[in-house]
Amino acid sequence: MKKWEYMIVDSKDVASAGIFRGRDRSAIDKYLNGLGQEGWEIVNLDFRELENRFEFSGVAKRERAL
Repeated sequence: MKKWEYMIVDSKDVASAGIFRGRDRSAIDKYLNGLGQEGWEIVNLDFRELENRFEFSGVAKRERAL
């Protein structure tokens, strides 16, 4: 039986363009692709666009190493 580990993902973990600027699409792509390279799979993600900035939160999982 496979065992999984889970992680909460959030746009706050993505580098921003500054304290008063949000995260842009390319920064989010880079963050999510990095998670994929580490073996994480996004199982739920809620995106919100607020005044030309993107925010999200969700859950990722990957198979737990034995």
